[in-house]
Amino acid sequence: MASYPYQDSSLSPERRTEDLLGRMTLEEKAGQMFQPLGPLGPLDAPGLFGSPSTAELLAKGITHMNILQAPTARELAEWHNVIQEAALATRLGIPISVSSDPRHSFSDNPATQLLAGPFSQWPEFLGFGALDDEALTRSYADTVRKEYLAVGIRAALHPQIDLATEPRWARQSGVFSESAEVTSRLGVAYVEGMQGPEVGRRSVSVMAKHFPGGGPQLDGEDPHFAYGREQVYPGGRFDLHLEPFKAVIAAGVSQLMPYYGMPIGTEYEEVGFSFNKQIITGLLREQLGFDGIVCSDWGILSRTCWGVESLSFEERMLKALDAGIDQFGGEHQPEVLVRLVRDGKISETRLDTSVRRLLREKFRLGLFDERFVDADTAESLVGIPQAHAAGLAAQSAAVTLLANGGARGALPLSGQPWIYAEGLAPEALAGWAHVVATPEEADVAVIRTAAPWEQRGIPGDIEFFFRAGSLDFHDDEIAHLRDIASRVPTVIDVYLDRPAILAPLAEIATALTVNFGATDEAYVNVLFGAAEPKGRLPFDIPSSMAAVEQSRPDVPFDTEAPTFRFGDGLRYTGWSPSVRPDPATTVVALPDSGRFLDLAVVTLGELLDREDSRSVLARFLPELPSHPMLNMIKGVSFEAVLTLAGSDIPAGVVDRLRAELTAIPATPRASAEGTGDQ
Repeated sequence: MASYPYQDSSLSPERRTEDLLGRMTLEEKAGQMFQPLGPLGPLDAPGLFGSPSTAELLAKGITHMNILQAPTARELAEWHNVIQEAALATRLGIPISVSSDPRHSFSDNPATQLLAGPFSQWPEFLGFGALDDEALTRSYADTVRKEYLAVGIRAALHPQIDLATEPRWARQSGVFSESAEVTSRLGVAYVEGMQGPEVGRRSVSVMAKHFPGGGPQLDGEDPHFAYGREQVYPGGRFDLHLEPFKAVIAAGVSQLMPYYGMPIGTEYEEVGFSFNKQIITGLLREQLGFDGIVCSDWGILSRTCWGVESLSFEERMLKALDAGIDQFGGEHQPEVLVRLVRDGKISETRLDTSVRRLLREKFRLGLFDERFVDADTAESLVGIPQAHAAGLAAQSAAVTLLANGGARGALPLSGQPWIYAEGLAPEALAGWAHVVATPEEADVAVIRTAAPWEQRGIPGDIEFFFRAGSLDFHDDEIAHLRDIASRVPTVIDVYLDRPAILAPLAEIATALTVNFGATDEAYVNVLFGAAEPKGRLPFDIPSSMAAVEQSRPDVPFDTEAPTFRFGDGLRYTGWSPSVRPDPATTVVALPDSGRFLDLAVVTLGELLDREDSRSVLARFLPELPSHPMLNMIKGVSFEAVLTLAGSDIPAGVVDRLRAELTAIPATPRASAEGTGDQ
């Protein structure tokens, strides 16, 4: 039986909120206004990146935590229950709200998006923009919702409804489109799939970002870093970037996150958006009528304090609160806020305004009444075959066919051709094709590659994970592709997390496709017609870097004479789905090609996916599978992983490990499938 009104589930969230708010100390209120990283593992385990342990966070009264790791669904659910049990034992028993960045796709950046891990895997948000299917987007969001609920994640730090108007910007894989209209519709569909008609006990609360629209970045640089802090609007299109936010506000989005950037050359103060009262209070609250939670992007007080670098930590906190921020993402210093109140620099009633919103959300989500999850259910529901199949189908469907010429190389392929492949696991072709070691032996070459980027930072730095800079393919790669295409009809597929300069590839390729996150299986299904490419470009493909540099970052479709246009995408003529032949009827056993693993290029994830290299890692690094950062570094080159490990691995062990790995052929010599004779 409930002892206090806030514990009575029959009362409204508003009444329960007011009762609980009236019982809270200043320290307990301040704790609600911070959302730091919550490390998985024992309560007293050290936090990530120097943050406190979970036990220390709970002692500070913090009840919102953002997670990065997700080793298995069961482990995540069990950890969630442990922290909820600990929270229940506190004076007021306020439950923990667990949040997450996107983790259902392919991007691997601890600052933005995470690998799918145990969750079902789908294309990046750009892939949904390429399909422009509201029903599919809503269904995808519903799958994310169910998987999040199963493990205890109740707040989504997504979708990213910025516009891809600056081709160089490193955050584009997380957006839907260059089009404000497409982004608005799909953003609403996503919110509906996550929250339902309104936030309730089966909802995941959505924190859409980045208000008032990231994307128009000076020179395409990202405001995670000082050199990218300026957002510019030379085309006067500030209001265009607001359109998706207006749409999701009307649809009932529960939370919003401002970006790090600072507006330059506008009517607004030139400070980061979370410090900008004209933006948060004037525009968002008063003009747009938003009364949900506004949480800052991560670390604005301690790291990314653009425009207010000269202020002290306390002064930045006061300025953000005056601007209208309810919660500080990535920060964990409620004691500073308590001191500011006690010193008379801010009123406790100002805290009440924000804490009221934060508590109301917990009550609406039903966290006070149903805070625990079932680990068995989590294990059986997360990443189920139906969700896996739906994700795979969406990956295939989002593949976009841009060119499809030539006699032997035209798609879809058929008749078990002899294929030379790069960037594509030979096993994925078993049944569909014979795999050979050289272009001269092949009927067709199939090359999978990715949009280029300039490597920034050093391993271990956040900057290292951002794919930024030039969109031009390196001359060596173009020469290599041209050489292959001169010897055999060549199909080229490019993973686009940004709109790469594809003109040189279009000249070379017999057929050209792009994808927005597709496994080899998903791509091969398109290659041989088991699935149809339905994607249409979600942005323009610029013709040159000169055209990109001359365009206006805030204006969509603004590069001169693009090679391909928004909405471009071919279809298969008279398509009907093909069926994979028996793998035993094809040859995928390769002679030694003479190429060996390049540790500067091959990723940790690729090594773990191969039996030969995985066995080497198991002998030298037996602790690797249980490492808390494993899922976040799978996309990093193995040399970078060794650099990250630093002195944790003895030099002699590193030397022996390198020697064994670099003796492994770059292409597996044989597949478990495919036993035919050449």
